[in-house]
Amino acid sequence: MWSFLSKLFKKKPQSDYQDPMKKYLIVGLGNIGAEYANTRHNIGFKILDHFANKESITFETQKLGDVASYKLKGRTFIFLKPSTYMNLSGKAIVYWLTKENIPLENLLVITDDLNLSFGSIRVKTKGSDGGHNGLKDTQAKLNTTNYNRFRFGISDAFNKGQQVDYVLGEWTDEENEKLKERLDKSVEIIKSFGLAGINITMNTFNRK
Repeated sequence: MWSFLSKLFKKKPQSDYQDPMKKYLIVGLGNIGAEYANTRHNIGFKILDHFANKESITFETQKLGDVASYKLKGRTFIFLKPSTYMNLSGKAIVYWLTKENIPLENLLVITDDLNLSFGSIRVKTKGSDGGHNGLKDTQAKLNTTNYNRFRFGISDAFNKGQQVDYVLGEWTDEENEKLKERLDKSVEIIKSFGLAGINITMNTFNRK
């Protein structure tokens, strides 16, 4: 009996242990498929792809999404691009939070926002879904509005009744040119979230 109990309570080797508070789930919202790749609604995917290209990390198709892992100064970042389509984003988020044993406060959801001018950035710790289907499902699955989100402005430069076409439309040449700097800034935000925390990140990057 003692032998069994000693095995049960034996401390895991330090090399196998990962402090949950040093693990982060970074979720870029978007829709799968080549036809959506360069659309405004897929800015979450685009930001994570840009990060992966800069840091030479590779996504692998796993359950409910494409996943990549990145380590920086003792922190582990799990990047997730859900394969559930936008309307069921929350399902993938809950699954990977649970699988990786990541606390809710270490979740950051990246999404497009019609209410912000193009390229504007807002990092927040809570808020409504603002009519965004990806956030709506995330809120429902998490059963809370208190989770970190990184809102990337796509503006509302569309005529009445054209919202869906605009959101699912591709970036203009002018927007694509300006995106380069904004994507680099987004990489800085993600790193800051893990290294400095949400409050410093908000104070440093909001309105920039």
